[in-house]
Amino acid sequence: MQETVNLDIKGMTCASCVGRIEKYLAKNDSIKESNINLATEKAKIVYDKKNLNIDKIISIISDAGYEAKVHQDKDKDQTEQKLKSIKKDRNIVIIAALLSAPLFIPMILEPFGLHLMLPGYIQLIICAPIQFIIGWRFYKSAWGAIKTLSGNMELLVAIGTTAAFALSTYLLVTHTEGPLHLYFESSAVVISLILLGKYFESKAKFQTTQAIRSLQQLRPDTAIILKDGKEKEVAIEKISLKDVVIVKPGGRIPVDGIISEGQSEIDESLITGESLPIDKKEDDKVIGGSINGSGKLHIKVTALGAETMLSKIIRLVEDAQTQKAPIQRLVDKISSYFVPIVIIISIITLVASGLVLGDWEVAIINAISVLVIACPCALGLATPTAIMVGTGIAAKAGILIKDTQALEISHSITTVAFDKTGTLTEGNPSVSHLHAFGIDDKKALSLLASIQSGSEHPLAKAVLTKAKNDNINFGQSTNSKSITGVGIEATVDNHQYIIGSKKALDKGDMIEEVHKFSKEFENNGETVSYLIDKSDHKVLAIISFTDSIKSSAKQTIEKLKELEIKSIMLTGDNQASAKKVADQLGLNDFRYEVMPEDKSDVISKLKEQGEVVAMIGDGINDAPALALADIGIAMSTGTDVAMQSAGITLMRGDPLLIPDAISISKATYSKIKQNLFWAFIYNVIGIPLAALGYLNPMIAGGAMAFSSISVVSNSLLLKRWKQQKR
Repeated sequence: MQETVNLDIKGMTCASCVGRIEKYLAKNDSIKESNINLATEKAKIVYDKKNLNIDKIISIISDAGYEAKVHQDKDKDQTEQKLKSIKKDRNIVIIAALLSAPLFIPMILEPFGLHLMLPGYIQLIICAPIQFIIGWRFYKSAWGAIKTLSGNMELLVAIGTTAAFALSTYLLVTHTEGPLHLYFESSAVVISLILLGKYFESKAKFQTTQAIRSLQQLRPDTAIILKDGKEKEVAIEKISLKDVVIVKPGGRIPVDGIISEGQSEIDESLITGESLPIDKKEDDKVIGGSINGSGKLHIKVTALGAETMLSKIIRLVEDAQTQKAPIQRLVDKISSYFVPIVIIISIITLVASGLVLGDWEVAIINAISVLVIACPCALGLATPTAIMVGTGIAAKAGILIKDTQALEISHSITTVAFDKTGTLTEGNPSVSHLHAFGIDDKKALSLLASIQSGSEHPLAKAVLTKAKNDNINFGQSTNSKSITGVGIEATVDNHQYIIGSKKALDKGDMIEEVHKFSKEFENNGETVSYLIDKSDHKVLAIISFTDSIKSSAKQTIEKLKELEIKSIMLTGDNQASAKKVADQLGLNDFRYEVMPEDKSDVISKLKEQGEVVAMIGDGINDAPALALADIGIAMSTGTDVAMQSAGITLMRGDPLLIPDAISISKATYSKIKQNLFWAFIYNVIGIPLAALGYLNPMIAGGAMAFSSISVVSNSLLLKRWKQQKR
C-alpha cells in the first residue's frame, strides 16, 4: 500500500544537495517516488507503507547529511519561524561585514596612496572568527558532502576560503623580509558576500511563497456557531458538520456550507479570482475564506478542514510547487556532476598556473577563484522559483495548476478543443419549444418531467423548471437508465419511454410533421430532443432547448487566435445548432453529434496530426478526453471527476481564463529559460576568467552570490503578469 508524506528539509544549499538526497532515497526499493524542492525546502515522498515508515525515511535523509521532519500544517507558526530565520541571517551578515571592513577598506584605499593595512597578526585575529565561527556552516555542510562522497556549494566555498586563509597564515608565519601580501581579506569578504547573497536569496524566496501564504491566511481561527439558540464563539477545529455557523456583515466565512437563512453579497476574489461580489441567498453554496457583505448569514456546514475548497486549492498549489518540471530533472542531472568538475578544473588551474607562471602563490589564488565563482545554487533555483511564482499568481487569478508538467506543456499548445455546454455556453439551458403529436402538450410535458425527475442533467433541469413554472403535475419514473450519448429510458405508469437525441430514433420514426418541426428548431440553433413511446417507436413530442453563449466566449476565441492557437468545438448537438454557435464565436472547426467516447477519438486524431491539444470540459463525459489530451483544463463549475482528470482547473466558469492559463504558462516557461541562461552564463564565463587569473576571489565570491539573487529576482518579475482585460 502506497502512502505519501511531506517533509521539511533543512541544510540544502544547491541543486547538488537535491541530487544527493534523491540518490540516497532511490537506494531504497520501498521509496517509489521522491520530489525534493530546493526553493521551498520541502520533499514529497511516495513510499510502500508495508516495508517502510516515516522515521526510516527521515533517517535516510539524515544519513545524507540533512535534517528532516514531517511538514506540519501550521501556517502562521511557519511564517514566523521563517521571518526569525531571515532576521538571524541578517544579523550574522552585519557582524561579518563589520569584521571584514578593517580588512577590506585599506585594500580599496591603497591605490590612492593611503597605506592603512593592518599588521598581519591583527588581520589573522580578525579573520579567524569569520572563517571558523561565522563560516562554520560551510564546514559542517562540506563535511556532510565529503562523508557521502558528493559535492555541494558549501564544499567549494570551504575549500576556497580555507585555502586563502591557510596560504595567508603560511606566508605570515614564514615571512622574514620584504613586502608581505596576505589574502585574509579575500577569505573574509568571500564568506561575507556569500552570506549576504544567501540572506537576499532567502528574502526573495520568502516572497515567492507570498501567494500561497495569502490563501492560508484566509482561514480564520474562530467562528460563531448557533448553540441552543445562542451565539457562541469557538475554535475553528471544534466545528462539526451538524453545526450552523453565523457570519456577520463584513466577516470572513470560516467553512464551506449552504446558506440556511439570510442573503448577502459575497466577495470570493481571493479564492476564485472573481473581481465582483456575488449575490447569495438561501440554498446557495458559499466557500470558506470568502468575505461576507452587508447581510447576516446562517450557514449549514458541508465541509471542514482538509475537505474545504480553500484547503483543496492550497493543497493543489503546494503539490504543484513540490513537483519537478521535466526540464528540472535534466538540470539536476547536470548539477550532480557540477561540483566534481569544478574541483577538477580548480586543480588543473593550480597546476597549470604554477608551472606556466612559476608563481605558486598566484596559482593558488586562481584556483581559489575557480572554486568561489562556481555557482550550483543558481542552477538549483532557476526552475523551482519560477514555478512557485507562476503557480502562485495563477492561483490568485483563479487558475489552479495541478502539476508542473501542465505548466511546462501549456506554452506549446496549438489546438484547444472545447466541450460546448457549460464551457462556451452558460450550461443553464431553458425550454424554447414543445410540440406534441397525438397527445396534448401538458400531457407530454408531464411525461417528460416524470422521466427526468431524478436526473441532474442540464436539459433535465430545464424540463423540470418548465413543468414547475407551468404548474404541471408529474410523478416519479422507475427503471430509469442512461443510454450513453443518446438519452434516457424510463418507465412511467407501467409504460416505457425514451427521451433522447436523433440517435434514439429508429428508421421510419421521423414522420414528415416531426421532421418539419425538428428542422425548424435546429435551423434556429436549438438543441432538439424527442419523447418516444418505446412500444411502437412513435414520437410523442419534440422539445427544443436554447442555451445562451457566455459573454466572454467570443473574446476567448479571438485571444486564442492572437496566440496562433486553433479552436475546435465538440458537441453532441445537431449540425445546425453546432454550426450556429461556431459561426457566432468564429471557431476554426466544430464536430457535431459527438458521443462521449468519440471525444477521445477526436483528441487522439488531433495528436496524431502533430497538434499539442488542450481539452476544455466540465462534465463526467469529458473526463476521458481531458485525461487523454496533452493538457486537460476543467471548469470548477463542473464535476469533481472532470477536475481530477485535468491538469489545470479554472476556479470560475469564465472561458477567458483559458488564454490566461496559456499566457501565464508562456511567461513562466520564459522565466525558466532566462534563469537557466543566467545560471549557466555565470559559470561559462566566470570559471574560465577565474582560471586565467582575471578574477580575484572577492569578485568571484560577489558574482557567485549575485547569480542566485538574480535568478530569484528574475522569477519575482512574474508578479507583473496581468490577466486579459474583460
